[in-house]
Amino acid sequence: MTRTVYLNGAWFPETEARVSVFDRGFLFADAIYEVTAVIGGKLIDYYGHAARLQRSLSELGIDCPLSEASLLDVHRDIVRRNQLDEGLIYLQISRGVADRDFAYPANALPTLVLFTQAKPVLNNPRSETGLSIATLPDWRWERRDIKTVQLLYPSMAKMEAMRRGADDAWLVQDGLVTEGSAATAHIVKADGTLVTRGLSNALLHGITRASIIDLARNAGMVVEERAFSVAEAQQAAEAFITSATNFATSVVQIDDFIIGDGKPGPIAGSLRELYTETCLATAI
Repeated sequence: MTRTVYLNGAWFPETEARVSVFDRGFLFADAIYEVTAVIGGKLIDYYGHAARLQRSLSELGIDCPLSEASLLDVHRDIVRRNQLDEGLIYLQISRGVADRDFAYPANALPTLVLFTQAKPVLNNPRSETGLSIATLPDWRWERRDIKTVQLLYPSMAKMEAMRRGADDAWLVQDGLVTEGSAATAHIVKADGTLVTRGLSNALLHGITRASIIDLARNAGMVVEERAFSVAEAQQAAEAFITSATNFATSVVQIDDFIIGDGKPGPIAGSLRELYTETCLATAI
């Protein structure tokens, strides 16, 4: 089935949707994006993603073309039009179309695009096997808290990790793990303490991260929001990632080090179950 795509207030078959070659998202990566999971035709953690979207737009000085209510309506409509039961909604807003110039245009109209991807989210096979991780230097820009489309280096890192035989990459700066190529990195100490890097401009402020931390604390877990080294991660009892596409998924190997017994850990598994139950109960 050909997907239906939303573009600047209109609906198109995916083969007919067109964005200008002068769009600053294409020329300068002058754009932000969000990804929202869909399960049972409903939106998961939507309000967190909507709030982060507004923050990213504000940091770049871009106005959202739609009101909060209209944006939610478009999300629900694209699910309906594409009969999406389970998968993802990708949203991108660029500064808009203008002749190529490093200086921002004063009157460009933002370009808004949404499309869907049907894929397993709830029963991701990686949740059963766990992930292997390769550590690589973090050579991205310093405003990683803004969810921009500047994703070339994370893509390169993921490809290098795969070349090394791993599933994905964790990025490292000054000996400390910042985050994965497209997910938040977490470890669990031997005493059951959850450790995850604190929020700053060094990493994306993950929506799933925030939900998992709340669930962990409500379950009585101790949570330390601080940076951790590669060596600490390699010696941890458990490691896992969180994201809208992965929920909470165990990491069973970091470089040449097996984590725990080499199988998905019980704490990451229980947090995944709690998150899934909560998300399904609060989906809209």
